[in-house]
Amino acid sequence: MARNTRQRILETALVLFNDEGEPNVTTNRIADELDISPGNLHYHFRTKSDLIETLFASFEHRMLEILAAPEERAANIEDIWFLLHVAFETIGEYRFIYRDLIDLCHRYRGLHQRFRGILRLTMQSARGLCDDLIADGQMQASARELEALIRNIALVSTFWLAFDQVQDADGVRPDRAAWQVMSLISPYLVGSSREHLQALADAYG
Repeated sequence: MARNTRQRILETALVLFNDEGEPNVTTNRIADELDISPGNLHYHFRTKSDLIETLFASFEHRMLEILAAPEERAANIEDIWFLLHVAFETIGEYRFIYRDLIDLCHRYRGLHQRFRGILRLTMQSARGLCDDLIADGQMQASARELEALIRNIALVSTFWLAFDQVQDADGVRPDRAAWQVMSLISPYLVGSSREHLQALADAYG
């Protein structure tokens, strides 16, 4: 029963943080939503920081798995599209982190350092995928262009959610986010890879 209560607290906190913004949700608000006492909540999570830390650890684990997944072969356009889609699904599931990213990083020093680790891995993953495309003759880019592209991929991936929600406010759309990142790569694609990307966009559009 205790384990079930702990999980319910996490699930409810995640929904409230996502919907209302983490700074606007107190532990008392979470307890009220669950119809439990604040003392019961604090038995499982001593402070709100502990609750945020646990949610972030779950997000971090998911993202590290996605970004560090080993490949037995060189990546192609469809592999990259799928990876982006799964990554943006996870970002959407834990969107409060991105919604309040600057504030969270300011208030929780440990989260700041760990999120920087996710950013570094994002750029390493983007570089590896682009290197695969270049090695396979599917992409052409100079060293300077590649460096800028990788940083732009990380930039758009990190702040796309905030832009999209302000622009349209119609929910999280992993397909639209994946296409936005792929559109950064598109100008550097050559040969059949460009047609493959367009076919994917048509299929998922």
